[in-house]
Amino acid sequence: MPFQTISDTAAPLRLWADPTTVDERAMEQLRNVAALPWTHAVAVMPDVHVGIGATVGSVIAMRGAVAPAAVGVDIGCGMTAQLTSLRAEHLPDDLAKLRSAIEKAVPVGMGLHQHSVDVDHLNTGLRGWHRFWSDFDDLTAPHVLRRKGRVMQQLGTLGGGNHFIEVCLDGEGRVWLMLHSGSRGVGNELAQYHIAKAKDLPHNADLPDPDLAVFVTGEPTMDAYRRDLFWAQDYARRNRAVMMALLRDVVRKQFKKVEFEPEISCHHNYVAEERHDGQELLVTRKGAIRAGAGDFGIIPGSMGASSFIVQGLGSAPALQSASHGAGRKMSRNEARRRFNTRDLAEQTKGVECRKDNGVVDEIPAAYKDIDEVMAQQSDLVTVVARLKQIVCVKG
Repeated sequence: MPFQTISDTAAPLRLWADPTTVDERAMEQLRNVAALPWTHAVAVMPDVHVGIGATVGSVIAMRGAVAPAAVGVDIGCGMTAQLTSLRAEHLPDDLAKLRSAIEKAVPVGMGLHQHSVDVDHLNTGLRGWHRFWSDFDDLTAPHVLRRKGRVMQQLGTLGGGNHFIEVCLDGEGRVWLMLHSGSRGVGNELAQYHIAKAKDLPHNADLPDPDLAVFVTGEPTMDAYRRDLFWAQDYARRNRAVMMALLRDVVRKQFKKVEFEPEISCHHNYVAEERHDGQELLVTRKGAIRAGAGDFGIIPGSMGASSFIVQGLGSAPALQSASHGAGRKMSRNEARRRFNTRDLAEQTKGVECRKDNGVVDEIPAAYKDIDEVMAQQSDLVTVVARLKQIVCVKG
């Protein structure tokens, strides 16, 4: 789908979504972002929907500024996927035992590990753990510093909402492991702390939306935010790596001889320092992945729909980005009003997963059609594999 440009804003607003189908509140948020004096360009993904301050499904490039609400409160949220040597014929007919083993190994919802995970004896593939935890002590928010024990016990946990762990099959019958999670409670607390700080800064007094308050380069507040932001993004990456290592251990115990391809991992709520249009910019992806030429990425659907392993095509107008998923088409409250557990069971037929009231708000019908979303961004990514879940664990 060719993108459309809205040019009556201070910064160009490029849409890979049909403007006539974008919610009016979302369009207002997009225009507000494009009107900020620091904004260089905005790329709007086909899964766009209303967020706090900035829409989910948008990529915002700024000159020397970052709006913490445009990053979101789940700093570093993203995906990890891994291809295994297992095939569909290796799997049992009843997958309940596998799902139960995953839920036992990885705490979900509000759960946390009884003790912090021994990463020295867990094959996460990551180094620098001592330095990582030492850097925690330099975080800005005082209330966060008092909770180091809890933060350590939450490392390697899933959380709730739209976070999930899945076992999937691709079109060739190969088994993939996939998960979606972020920086857990610590990322949320750091985000809320800095959003409040930004709103009190004088240069944010006359913004169209107070949730678009920014930090600017050269100020101590920006230095503090960047330090905490990048630590939280690293925590999210390490959180997914620990969960994937725990998931591999479950699979090895269930199936014995299993080999694993290298992990594919990508953030979709984060900030990166990048060069676009010959300028050094701070790029915020809120519900979007980096899709530079050749970059591997993961674009999931809902708990009853397909997901995609993709490679980026490096679209310059899109700021080398693509969508992070299907995107919600209705709120959680609306989903609970419109659907019940019978609907959930029908829409997740063939998937070993929860089918109770606690996850009705995650019903597939609450999300946009992932195939339509993919069609709208065919110039941003190419599909490497289409996956369909057979086990889905949610918090």
